[in-house]
Order: sequence, then C-alpha cells, then structure tokens
Amino acid sequence: MSPRRSTDPEAATFTERARRQQLIDCTIDLISSRGFPSTSLAAIAERAGVSKAAVLYHFSSKDNLTRAALTQVLEQFGGYVRERVERAPDPLAAVVAYVHAMIGYQRDNRRQVRVITEMLLDDAGGTRLKTPGQHDAYGRWQALAALLEEGQQAGVLREFAPRVVALAIGGAIDGVIGHWLDHPDLDLDAAAAELETFTLNAVARRD
Repeated sequence: MSPRRSTDPEAATFTERARRQQLIDCTIDLISSRGFPSTSLAAIAERAGVSKAAVLYHFSSKDNLTRAALTQVLEQFGGYVRERVERAPDPLAAVVAYVHAMIGYQRDNRRQVRVITEMLLDDAGGTRLKTPGQHDAYGRWQALAALLEEGQQAGVLREFAPRVVALAIGGAIDGVIGHWLDHPDLDLDAAAAELETFTLNAVARRD
C-alpha cells in the first residue's frame, strides 16, 4: 500500500520536508561512495530505511531525486563562494577570495565534490563534461567573469577577455581538484596559494 499524506497540512509539510532531506542526504552519501550508476532507488531506500515506494512518493524517479541532490550541492557551493566574495574589500581581493573559496569548499566537502564529478563529468579525472557547456546552467564561469569585469571597470585589472580568462582560471581550479580527488596527499592549501599567484599574474594591472 502506498504511503498517504497526513490530513494535517502543517505536520505533513514538516514531515515530508524532513523525509525529502533524508533521502537527498542518503543519495549524496551513495553517489559519493558508490558512484552514480550504482546508486539505485532500491539502494537509497535501503540506506534511508524506507521502502522504494516511499522514495517514489517524494521523488517520482531516480532522475528527479539525483537532480535534487545535485541542485542542493551546487546551491550550497555557490552560497559558500558568494558569501566570501561579497566580504572582499575591493574587486581584486574579490577575485582572490573566489579562488580560495572554490578550493576551500571542495577541500572541506569531498562528498559533495564527488556528487558533482559523478553527475556532471564523464571521466574519472574530472575534466570532460558529459554535456559540453553544462556548467553554464549553474553560472559557473559567468560569476567569475562578472568579477573580472568589475575589476576592469575599477581599473585594477588589465584589459583581457573576461570569459576566456574566467574559463582558464576555472580550468586550473578543476585540474587541481581533479588531481586531489585521485591523490588526496596533495596539499590543497599550498595549491590555493599557487592558484592565487597564477590568477594575479593573469589578471592584475601592471603599470
């Protein structure tokens, strides 16, 4: 018999939100540990201690559930980066804050990084998108390009094509993170410092 909604709308909303969050958390755990292909609805249900029908009650398909998990991860990631960029005192510091925030979040949230690489990337090294341009939907390079444009308008960054440089910096960050996922002995704090130098050399105005 399929689960039935509570007759109390407020209780149902609270209970259903809690259950949905539990299912998303279990999905993140499984994708990060087993990989996306091996994360089935049955496995998620078992991890959550509910029936498969209960999972489908909240998410009508594996695709909907895994997309919800990815969306949550990307929103948390984006919020973490935005918060640190917005605290920067000037445009150049904002670009530096972006680089460190991108590395810092991924260093501290390895499970979430695995979800991103498993769902968006097609290779174990984390470099080839399943669908070229797919990151665009999440404003990935656009946010950095906007920071670079602000720096140019403020006169602290040299003239260059913001999109191209944003893609280059993003690619450098991805390369470091991809290597770290396979070689966790890599010192990400030291890597972030090197990426800061790399970025400043690429964008800073030199009069």
